Parts: sequence; structure tokens; C-alpha cells
Amino acid sequence: MMDHDEIQQLLPAYVDRELGIVDALAVERHLRTCDTCRREIAAQRAVSDRLRAGSAYVEAPAALRTRILASLPDAQPPRARRAAWQVWWPRAMTALAASLALGWGVSLYRPPSPAMAPTGELVASHVRSLQVDHLADVASTDQHTVKPWFLGKLDYAPPVIDLAQQGFPLAGGRLDYLDGRNVAVLVYRRNRHPINLYVWPAAGNPAAPAATQAQGYHLVRWSDGTMDYAAVSDVAESDLAQFVQDVRAQAAQR
Repeated sequence: MMDHDEIQQLLPAYVDRELGIVDALAVERHLRTCDTCRREIAAQRAVSDRLRAGSAYVEAPAALRTRILASLPDAQPPRARRAAWQVWWPRAMTALAASLALGWGVSLYRPPSPAMAPTGELVASHVRSLQVDHLADVASTDQHTVKPWFLGKLDYAPPVIDLAQQGFPLAGGRLDYLDGRNVAVLVYRRNRHPINLYVWPAAGNPAAPAATQAQGYHLVRWSDGTMDYAAVSDVAESDLAQFVQDVRAQAAQR
């Protein structure tokens, strides 16, 4: 499952109805038990509703009203000064409310780090590969068969690592579509459990492994600065941690 911080990153998109079904359901499950996120959702919706309704009017404090009226040219008659105030103040308050709403949204949204591939997409891809029995486009335990298969299909060469001696034999590879681009997926096995290893070019600095859970699956994401990785499986958490350690060790030697 996503943690509290991950859910908070999705709240603006949830309010604007821009999330996919997997992430939207994850947010709704979290909202059932999190008062903090429910308050934030309510606050953002209230600001949006007021802006749409044009009701961002705030009564000015008496002292502020007096100072502004006093600053208007003395040549203006009282009625003209009141009319100027009535035009200026609602416009100023509408602009202020819009600025506050924008600032609130920017402070809440934090772009994901390079190693943070979208959890919902990763898990959905993993589940889809199991449901349609489409784990591999090229089924082979030979890394020298799998690696050349990707040539011409991607604009990068994914590292294909042999981990049979470590207890994670290679089963094949396939293409998938993740976060707006084609990516390589290397398929390994631990006993009868498949492990999908997603690999694509890194967009930033190296990042240490970060583990999470979603819909009953374990997921670990990391980056070595050259490639970003995400491993998804229903194997025991300790087994997936060992798999990640072995992948990182072998990749570092290349």
C-alpha cells in the first residue's frame, strides 16, 4: 500500500479527477482512515468551489477600509470614493484568493524523485502480465538470447543479468509501457514466483532502494544513476530484498 506521503502527492490530481483508476482507488482507501488527508481534500475543494463561484469576497477590516479611503484623492466626492472602493476591493480579494490557492497547490505537490516510478502503473503492469499469461515476449534462461532481443525495440540497452546461481533464474524479457515510454522488463523466478524487473534510463542521480507494498505485492525502486529499476513480485519481502541486492551487485560490476 502507498504511504501517507505518497498519497499526499496525489491529492491535487485526485481533486481534479486526473488520476487513473488504480491510484484513485488507493487514495479513496487512504481517505477512509486519514483525517489529515480528508481535511486537506476538503480545504482544496472549498477553495476551488469559491473561485468557480466567484465568491472570494472578504469583508475588509474597518481600519484598512479607513486607510484606503483616506489615501484616495481628496478631490473625489464621498460617493465617488465609495464607488472606487467597491470596484477595487473585490478585485483585490479575488486576486489574493487565487494566489493563495495556487501557493497551496504548489506547496502540496512534490514531484517524484527519479527513482520513484509510479506505483500504480508498476503494480497494474505486473498484475496484467500474470492475468493474460504474458510474462515474456522472449522466453529464455540465456542472457545472451534475451539481451539481443531488445535491440532495435528500445532506444537504450537494458542490462540483462544472470542470477541463476543466486537462486533467481532468468525466465525471459518483454516490452511494456510505463510512465509515457516503452521500457524493458526482465522476468526472473524465485521458485514458482515471477519477479518483474523494470529497467529504463535514469533521469537523475543515484537513489537507494525504497520498498513499499501495494495490493498485496512487494515493490522496490532504486537508481544507479544510469538506469532506474523497479522490482515487483509476490515473493517474500526478504527474497525480494536479496534479489535487489544481487541485481545491484552484478550491475555495479558492468
